[in-house]
Amino acid sequence: MELIIYLDADSLPLKHREIILKRCIKENIITFFVADRELKDVKEAIKQHTIMLRAPYRAILDNQEIRKIKSSIEMIVVEGGVNAADDRIVSLANKNNLCITHDIPLAARLIEKGVVVIDDRGNRLDKSNINERLSIRDTQMTLREMGIFNDKQKQFDLKTYNAFANAFDKAISEIKRL
Repeated sequence: MELIIYLDADSLPLKHREIILKRCIKENIITFFVADRELKDVKEAIKQHTIMLRAPYRAILDNQEIRKIKSSIEMIVVEGGVNAADDRIVSLANKNNLCITHDIPLAARLIEKGVVVIDDRGNRLDKSNINERLSIRDTQMTLREMGIFNDKQKQFDLKTYNAFANAFDKAISEIKRL
């Protein structure tokens, strides 16, 4: 089974993108960064990955054939709008693909399709915990609207980045075994 990764890249921190890009370039994994704007670091990584992939063939292929060799990473820029990136990811992702998102409603939609989902803190989201996460999210939203609750998430630290990197590696390994 071919591993394909989708990233809800609008709110994905730079450090997370670095972790993902490093692994996806190393293993030439098909990866889609979906956002409402172009991410310069992703575009640069795609460019460098393409150069790296083409280098061994420069002496043996003509320019037309070399241009066909491209990075397995793609930046998909969607038109702005509520849930535009989410809708694109849902339309593209299939069972046993991997998606990384902080968006709980998007995660729920993907889980229904059989997509493996992890969040930006390294938590695996699946049928066993998504309803609870949706309920917590909805309750917090209601409390915020009432001015009762101000949800301040803990800042990303080394422990959080390591948890994410470990969950990312584990998810890739699981999907590759399928």
